[in-house]
Amino acid sequence: MDGLYCPRFLFWRCLPISSKEIAINEEIRFKEVRVIDSDGSQLGILPLKDALKAAYEKDLDLVNIAPTANPPVCKIMDYGKYRFEQAKREKEAKKNQKVVEIKEIRLGLSIDTHDFETKGNQAKKFLAAGNKVKVSIRFRGREMGHPEIGLDTMNRFAEYCSEASVVEKPAKMEGRNMLMFLAPKPTK
Repeated sequence: MDGLYCPRFLFWRCLPISSKEIAINEEIRFKEVRVIDSDGSQLGILPLKDALKAAYEKDLDLVNIAPTANPPVCKIMDYGKYRFEQAKREKEAKKNQKVVEIKEIRLGLSIDTHDFETKGNQAKKFLAAGNKVKVSIRFRGREMGHPEIGLDTMNRFAEYCSEASVVEKPAKMEGRNMLMFLAPKPTK
């Protein structure tokens, strides 16, 4: 049993997802810092002890806002309120973002007219929703010898969807597949 027991333990340290961790109060490791007061006025370059004392007198935190500056810049502020407002701004920015998805339409080399129109209408729906469309044709066996037929089908498809889309990347062979990307027409 002696050989199997190992007294060492491994600990995983959970690191924060955000790399923007800001040093506050006792976490600041500089001798001197440039201090900005809570109202925005400069208190000048102070030793760290005096800067912490000034922050504690106002019942606020000393936050290192520019650690790469020479000397580092610290501001006296309410850190909890600052983090809350920062999270609120990030959430607001995330809400205003539009995520563009890429939808895929697969065509066959010898596609019939009704199937072609159905896939074209589906692509128009995707484009109207603001998504990009990836159109692909997979060549199998002897079909590899006739890429011009696939190119013709792709051009027909782009023309069919031309009122709702712009060709972002023209049809191009990649291995056994021919790919083309369509983007929605920009709104004015």
